Amino acid sequence: MLKPKEKLDDLPGFEVPTDETAPENESQSNKKKKKGSGGFQSMGLSFPILKGIAKRGYKQPTPIQRKTIPLALENKDVVAMARTGSGKTACFVLPILDKLIAPTNKPMPGKNFRALILSPTRELALQTLKFVRELGKFTGLSSAAILGGESIEQQFSVMSGKAPDIVVATPGRFLHICIEMNLKLDNIKVIVFDEADRLFELGFGEQLREIVARLPSGRQTLLFSATLPKMLVEFARAGLSDPVLIRLDVDWKLPSTLWLGWIYVRAELKTAALLLLLERVLTDTTPQAVVFAATKHHVEYLHMILQKSGISSTYAYSGLDPSARKIALGRFTNNKCSVLIVTDVAARGLDLPALDTVINYNFPAKPKLFVHRVGRSARAGRAGRAWSLVAAGDVAHLLDLQLFLGADLKCPDQVSEPGPACPSGVWGCMPPSALEMRHQDVMAWEKNYNEIEDAARVMGRGWQQYMRWREPASADANKRAKATTPPALTHPALLDEGQRAVLDLAAQIKNYTPKGTILELGVKHDSPMNVAMKTMKKKHGKLVQRVRENKKLQAEGILNTTEGKSKKKEVVRDENYIPHQASDQVTEVGMAVNFNSGAAAAELDVGADSGEAARAQHHQMRWDRKRKKMVHADPDGGRKMIRTESGGRVPASFRSGRYEEWRKRNAQDQDEEEDTNANRKRPVSEFRPHWVKHNEAIAKKKATASSKEFRDKAQIVKDRIRKEKIKQKLKHKLGKKGKGKKRK
Repeated sequence: MLKPKEKLDDLPGFEVPTDETAPENESQSNKKKKKGSGGFQSMGLSFPILKGIAKRGYKQPTPIQRKTIPLALENKDVVAMARTGSGKTACFVLPILDKLIAPTNKPMPGKNFRALILSPTRELALQTLKFVRELGKFTGLSSAAILGGESIEQQFSVMSGKAPDIVVATPGRFLHICIEMNLKLDNIKVIVFDEADRLFELGFGEQLREIVARLPSGRQTLLFSATLPKMLVEFARAGLSDPVLIRLDVDWKLPSTLWLGWIYVRAELKTAALLLLLERVLTDTTPQAVVFAATKHHVEYLHMILQKSGISSTYAYSGLDPSARKIALGRFTNNKCSVLIVTDVAARGLDLPALDTVINYNFPAKPKLFVHRVGRSARAGRAGRAWSLVAAGDVAHLLDLQLFLGADLKCPDQVSEPGPACPSGVWGCMPPSALEMRHQDVMAWEKNYNEIEDAARVMGRGWQQYMRWREPASADANKRAKATTPPALTHPALLDEGQRAVLDLAAQIKNYTPKGTILELGVKHDSPMNVAMKTMKKKHGKLVQRVRENKKLQAEGILNTTEGKSKKKEVVRDENYIPHQASDQVTEVGMAVNFNSGAAAAELDVGADSGEAARAQHHQMRWDRKRKKMVHADPDGGRKMIRTESGGRVPASFRSGRYEEWRKRNAQDQDEEEDTNANRKRPVSEFRPHWVKHNEAIAKKKATASSKEFRDKAQIVKDRIRKEKIKQKLKHKLGKKGKGKKRK
């Protein structure tokens, strides 16, 4: 006979640890208990929801579900960063279902609508609705979708009657419904912003703020996003109360399986270096690569160059048509081309699980942006490589990045393993001879093809504009960059065993110092020059030997030359001096756990990828003296707007009066149904005298004839045509009667 505990745990679709053999000691039994404690049963969900999970076939929660669901069940506001496909839909669907079926949250009469889920696209909203219905199959809760592009009258009927418990909607259409129907959202318990970064990218910021202004203050807010743009952080601070930030740190920590390589190259030789690198990187095992460029002009230029060199490529940037961008991404994911060239704006949210190689043609200005770029590779436990071309002006940004990652740059002479065995984090050069040959090819293409020459000229101008709005490196990094000696040796990963042996021999020859000087070569022993050099060696020989040994020790890092130098005296403050900051302020800020500090660390703001976009972004902003910050000069975009009750501004088309027309038309249809019901056969008790029904019919005809509320233009024209036909028939009859009299 089974124990009661085993009966409760025995749910279909769940892995339950069974004690087939008795544990040898108490520690083994504790291990078995811990093994089965990470499932959905341990989260305190209701039985109908667990039954829906089992029916769906889920067994173990994902990491984001394990972190988010317990906090959401405690009625806390949550901001969670998770990629698409990480299982975040269940993170808000399960808490919503559990909250709505609780006895304390029973719906009030006529107020069933208690949960709202906002999605950026119709496809994602329909997918979420399907998921809600599958998991809530045994809860008895109703759900519906309010989407753009569908019949708004049908959505009026959905929201006007017994409204569903859960609504999945796109922001624009839902706000339209709210304003048209004057819909009250006072009974909303939970609101979810799914893919919140995409909601703001698609321009739903005003609609979201208006919807939040209509919600009650006691609701729970769940916000899920893949990245955290600046505007989204400001929205979360304003619309959420003491939110908890959950980060899996997948986007901001480099995986251990990612290999990094840095190549120092002159700025004018970057294109040739990219071609050489692609020839080395694109193999049968790693057939594809993504190249990140600064502006859309760089993207178009590189696409032409790669086509001339015989490497199939496609490209995408923010100004490209969405359908063309989708086609380009489809070509790359279906292995129709080898290289995808993109900018930072177009690459946000790029999910390519099978990608192996990322190349930074232009070095990113922000360390977080670098991590975001190379995070496209080495996903889901796979190994990946990230190459970066570093020019002289990028060394300061590289030093800032190394400080951010907590890593050190390794020189080629510090590494003994060439080829694929080369460790990560080495920076070196390209083979000079091959690089010069490739550069000659690039120069010939620019000279012989007008379209490539024009693209190169436009790219140069675009780079000048890009340098104006590019974020500079820190002052300390610029100082260290001036003192940093760039590498002169070829990167070990680009060398074979034979090439490495040749370079080692060349290095030995280069570092060889003969005993004799140039004044002693090819002369006689008794010559004046030879005698003078021997005399000087006897006099200064020990000093020269000591200097050489000191240089060798400095190169090995044993000798420190700064020990003997005098240090600056520290400023000693008076005992009565009161500082404007607390002595332990840095420690307190570092130990503080709040949303503001976490959001500031996770914030990612991607700049424009063309001069037009940067200028448009600049002209759209103006300085607000009251709010003390830059605000949009024309947030409406030239559209006709109206102001709502909460003070927000929405398009004037949201208040078109279509709901009133639909309600009147619906009321008329109900009257007609009542008339048809009146003509049906009734029992004897319902019969009335015929004169009563006659008087009611005449009164109704008079009322409809006198009132023109329900008559549109088509009905009026139709009525005129009918009356005209009646007149024609009467004339025809009268004409026939007159002819008959004449004949008599």
